[in-house]
Amino acid sequence: MAGITALGTTYNLPNYTGILHQLTPSDTPFFSAIGGLSGGGQTDSIEFEWQTFDLRTAAQTTRVEGAEAPTEEERVRANVSNIVQIHQETVGVSWTKLAATQAKAGINSSERNTIVNELDWQVEQMLKQMVRDIEFSFIQGTYAKPANNTTARQTRGILPAITTNVITNGTAAALSEDMVLDLLQMVWENGGIQEADTATIMVNAFQKRQLTNIFITQKNYQEVSRTVGGVRVTQIETDFGTLNIMLNRHMPTAQLAVVSLEQCMPVFQEVPGKGHFFAQPLALTGAKERTMLYGEVGLMYGNEKAHGKITGLTTS
Repeated sequence: MAGITALGTTYNLPNYTGILHQLTPSDTPFFSAIGGLSGGGQTDSIEFEWQTFDLRTAAQTTRVEGAEAPTEEERVRANVSNIVQIHQETVGVSWTKLAATQAKAGINSSERNTIVNELDWQVEQMLKQMVRDIEFSFIQGTYAKPANNTTARQTRGILPAITTNVITNGTAAALSEDMVLDLLQMVWENGGIQEADTATIMVNAFQKRQLTNIFITQKNYQEVSRTVGGVRVTQIETDFGTLNIMLNRHMPTAQLAVVSLEQCMPVFQEVPGKGHFFAQPLALTGAKERTMLYGEVGLMYGNEKAHGKITGLTTS
């Protein structure tokens, strides 16, 4: 079973009967959680930026009696930026396909096909696919700011954004408690995972099993869960607080990420009069109906030092 890159007709989109089951998972926990927490941001430019600043190292400052005013001292701000990426797709169905809702290709011809508007159903599925693409881009996306319109803009994902708190295994190594705690310590010392409700470890299936074994099974803890930004996550107890575990199928299997979710936000560019993500009917060019789906969005990830990652983990 596969998709097609052509106009939908009665020949390449046959109808069947019975319960319709989706084979591909469509969950997008990272995008859903940060959107639920922040409500999303807005930009009126293809680029957007945010600011960072630091404080001096804490010390025992001393002043003698009657001293002159100390030398002036100020903190410098810096900017961080990302770019909105275009997500654009088209679906199209022939008029015959729209009309022949009960032309069936299966064995149970006595029942009715439940898809009564093929175009609407295809639009719904394309939207699911586009949201999955956003999730993938927000996690693994490689940044690209083209000089002209011959190449597409690409938003920077959370994994490429993390450059400070990184544990790299040159030779594949099994995830261990010390490895996780070392990363958590790095992130905590740099100001991350300070908000208990949103401090999150994001992993794919295999590393999730390792975390469960290390922090729950071996310690004889009872697994608990909570909801963050509308997404259900499990929790583990560590030396650096209670952290959420977000199972995400778009994380590379050989990596683990520590994310301060409160610093992350999707940023949308709204098209005047249409909105953020919308379906636009296209002009008639024949005996068919076509709809284009469009939206522009990028990831704001805050202070990259508030996140961390482990790479080069074993996956079996």
